[in-house]
Amino acid sequence: MYARPITRRDVFLVLFGACSMYIWSFIFNRPREHSVLLGTPIDLNINEPEPNVSTPNAPTTVSTTAPPEQDRDPLIGPSDPMTSLPHTSILAHAPGWTLFKNLYMANGTLLIVSPSNDSFPPIRMMTSPGYPAENTPEDIALREPKAEHMDFLTPEQAEKRWKASGTESTTYRVWSVKGNTILFNDPRQFLRHYYHFVAELIFGTWAFWHGAFTKPSSDNSLSLSYSDASYPPPIHRVIFAHSDSDGWHDNPAFDAYFFRAVLPYVTVEEQRAWEDRIVTTVPRSSDLATNRAWHFPLVLLTDRSASFRGSKCGPTQRTAAEAWEYMLTKNQLVGVHAARWWDPLREAVWRFAGVHTPDAVNWMKQSFAREELATKSDKEVTPSLVREGVFQELLPAPQKIVITYISRQLGGRKLVDEAHDDLMLAISELVTRRKVKGEEWEFRHVNAQLLSKDEQIRMAADTTILLGVHGNGLTHLVFMPPTRLSTVIEIFYPKGFAHDYEWTATAMGMKYFGVWNDTHFTLPDAPSVNYPPGFQGNSIPVHGPSVAKLIEDRVDGRI
Repeated sequence: MYARPITRRDVFLVLFGACSMYIWSFIFNRPREHSVLLGTPIDLNINEPEPNVSTPNAPTTVSTTAPPEQDRDPLIGPSDPMTSLPHTSILAHAPGWTLFKNLYMANGTLLIVSPSNDSFPPIRMMTSPGYPAENTPEDIALREPKAEHMDFLTPEQAEKRWKASGTESTTYRVWSVKGNTILFNDPRQFLRHYYHFVAELIFGTWAFWHGAFTKPSSDNSLSLSYSDASYPPPIHRVIFAHSDSDGWHDNPAFDAYFFRAVLPYVTVEEQRAWEDRIVTTVPRSSDLATNRAWHFPLVLLTDRSASFRGSKCGPTQRTAAEAWEYMLTKNQLVGVHAARWWDPLREAVWRFAGVHTPDAVNWMKQSFAREELATKSDKEVTPSLVREGVFQELLPAPQKIVITYISRQLGGRKLVDEAHDDLMLAISELVTRRKVKGEEWEFRHVNAQLLSKDEQIRMAADTTILLGVHGNGLTHLVFMPPTRLSTVIEIFYPKGFAHDYEWTATAMGMKYFGVWNDTHFTLPDAPSVNYPPGFQGNSIPVHGPSVAKLIEDRVDGRI
């Protein structure tokens, strides 16, 4: 290829271009009028004006001013030892449910700091060792609390025990676990069960937590408005003092699904973490500095054994009964005939699962005609009348009738195959007959284990009448939309009965029926708890036409 020789003109152009680039880069790429020392954070907010600098080009260090103390998040950052020991008080108490202000813990003992213990409930009504429960005299005695589980300290004793020495200011070897805490003192025995975790423990926890921060008013009980109750303070942490992670995770994993859906921001401490707190507060006689304690500014202590010592839990065998009935009788639960107080959790799960079913959406938006719904009654709102469904007629009607049958035929504790087939046929014929009349009826046969968790929640949120053999799937009743026809029908082996789903359904204001083959029962005439041979078996009988008639009579208002 031919190469042209370089001329003086080429050399001039190259030099001119290089000089131009240098000049332009000097003009447009000058450093800012103040520079930043290595390692100093740089604020890249281009909308912020340049600071005034007295000496151009002089190196300066950019520093960040700490926000005022009152603007800091008290839950973030290290905690200093406490400079005072506030006395312990109780904001609300029912057997097994105690909301403390300023509770202390050292060496595994929950400590109440107070000049007197006269104003506090008996310790046995607040706590226990947290052991698994067996219904024997020996075991019942073993679960009685001792001083090592909970005790009282006078302010003088607390001062002597925890005051730090060798400091100019008054400080105590007590560190505050800032925020609001739920302390579950239950063993894993019942935590690892969807019903007991969601429909008993959390159900009772929310009833007590919601009620404790609701101003008492006789207008609360039948109100369907959110505005009638202030939202309770946030829960920052949950402590499972006697359970590891596996202990509160049921096999289908619904415990965790529910927990994360309703409390996604909550920190969970399990048994190992609680033991860490215990170990760090074990005193050594040779070292007074090891006399340490943890302080909980606000903590709800729940204890299953203590609940069973109460008058409400005993007859129902449901620990949540103590929490629910206490707050209801204090007029501190909103909308008890529809469990309006439960709505923050129910609706959180609906949103998490992507629920868009008509009655659920109608309820969330409060789009029903409020002026057509009475919020007063000539009857006194009592726990027994709420559980009998007396006030359910004040709720909106469902937009359609959806019957959901949760089958157990693929698992254990199930119907005789022929009885299952007859039940399916009888309900299908009922629905077909009502649809011919132009009514909106639907029948769904569900094998829950074949559905995702989201699908199961959507199913419950679109159910008017929930039907099934006694079993875990009926726990989904807590996600049914409140309507004047919301109903739970539970099939038992004849003469068998357990309170589980009966209590929870009726505590939510719903109508409940138990079925023994071709007969049914409801409150106030529920039978005694009984587990006859065959209760857990796979040969449970049921008369399909009788169940279909029960459903039709319920919808038509005959029962």
